[in-house]
Amino acid sequence: MRNTSGIVKAIKHNAAAYMFLTPWLLGFFVLTLYPMAYSLWLGFTNYDFTQPASTQWIGLGNYAKMFGPLFGLSEVTASTGEVIRVDPYYLKSLSVTFTYVFVSVPLKLIFALAVAMLMNQKLRGVGFYRAVYYIPTLLGGSVAIAVLWRKLFEKDGLVNILLGTLGFTDLPSWITNPKYALWTLILLTVWQFGSSMIIFLAGLKQIPQEYYDAASVDGADNVRQFFFITIPMLSPVILFTLVLQIITSFQAFTQAYIIGGGSGGVLNSTLFYTLHLYIQGWTYHEMGYASAMAWVLLIIIALFTALVFKSSDLWVSYGTGE
Repeated sequence: MRNTSGIVKAIKHNAAAYMFLTPWLLGFFVLTLYPMAYSLWLGFTNYDFTQPASTQWIGLGNYAKMFGPLFGLSEVTASTGEVIRVDPYYLKSLSVTFTYVFVSVPLKLIFALAVAMLMNQKLRGVGFYRAVYYIPTLLGGSVAIAVLWRKLFEKDGLVNILLGTLGFTDLPSWITNPKYALWTLILLTVWQFGSSMIIFLAGLKQIPQEYYDAASVDGADNVRQFFFITIPMLSPVILFTLVLQIITSFQAFTQAYIIGGGSGGVLNSTLFYTLHLYIQGWTYHEMGYASAMAWVLLIIIALFTALVFKSSDLWVSYGTGE
């Protein structure tokens, strides 16, 4: 009886908290947890939203469709006996996405840190420059900027006009040339360094000036101070920014969709994973396959995030003396 009365008393005591939490809980279960669980189920079916009545459970058929080319397969057989042709472009989308992430993320962080260190100096009008450098981050993810970027790097775009005035000839269309198309997207991503710059700048402000003064007295030059003071003290911030940028880069979509013409560009040179997922789901109506692709992407992001956190034991310092 005492236990029952205690439970009732606790519920009454926390009633206000539960009431305020109700909108969030409803949103979490209805808008997040249920769609995730439903998409997980769809990943094991051949669901086509234009023909929902024909939905069948095909087990690991969608996953075999993805990775079949790894084993030299052109088609696989689902648990229902249905023959499924493998996806010839899935591995290409993985390759493009990995290249994009592994190149753009380090370049973006290096550039952001360099600008943050410059903005950390006592320069005249530094507040204005901080705001200006942050603008690309605010605008970079928009459709308008993607369209503008496409125009800049076309055959008769402003980039080729400027290079032509410098004496360069036979310039390609950077957007439609499979050798350079992905690099234009990487350049666009690096240009959006503002958010990382602000985070780095906040971290730099937390490093005590006394460390640098003591190092100068001991004869350490700026390079040594950077590698033995700035980087170790800033390593937790670098870890946070690195994880954030990895997650964001794997989900890049707008730039590839607009600049690549919505089809992955010439020879699928800009076929990002998310773009390929979109095409499978909304162009070919293979929503079951698209759901399976989404869960594989989630696993990939989780693995890379876990790997970064695991490696942080070797290079992140929290000032505890370890």
